[in-house]
Amino acid sequence: MNLQPTIANELLQIIPLIEADFGELFAIASDELLWEQHPEKDRYKKEVFQDFFKNAIESKSAFKIIDVKTEKAIGSTRFYDLNEAEKSVAIGYTFISRKYWATPYNRALKNLMINYAFQFVEKIIFHVGDTNFRSQKAVEKLGALHTETFLVEENGRTHITYTLTKENWK
Repeated sequence: MNLQPTIANELLQIIPLIEADFGELFAIASDELLWEQHPEKDRYKKEVFQDFFKNAIESKSAFKIIDVKTEKAIGSTRFYDLNEAEKSVAIGYTFISRKYWATPYNRALKNLMINYAFQFVEKIIFHVGDTNFRSQKAVEKLGALHTETFLVEENGRTHITYTLTKENWK
């Protein structure tokens, strides 16, 4: 599975993230309200976002999300934790501009990524912070099931694992 394809649908396109995307994405990520339910509530701060962005670039599996109508960036996402033995991959580290919340864009993004991934894997994993109720509701609407709750040792935060199988994919 190519973890950084360029793919598109009628609403958006995802393209491999590059260093030059920092300013455009930080302009979106600097909205403090974007992170209010997220476990890393201070990601709106430049120095915190710089670490997030650096890790995204180093992952070689992160994307810039582009609105095809405006040709402007609306956020970022990535594939991660590809496990060929278990035929699974995770989707996450996603944020989109609040302007696009409660619009068809988030679902279009997930449809795009999930349909691509299911060509290569049998299940997709989502890790969601236990206080990120918006994201929990969004992945449940996809048909993903709560399969695990775990504590991240290095930061003491609780996360929930959701698993989406081909047969549960709506």
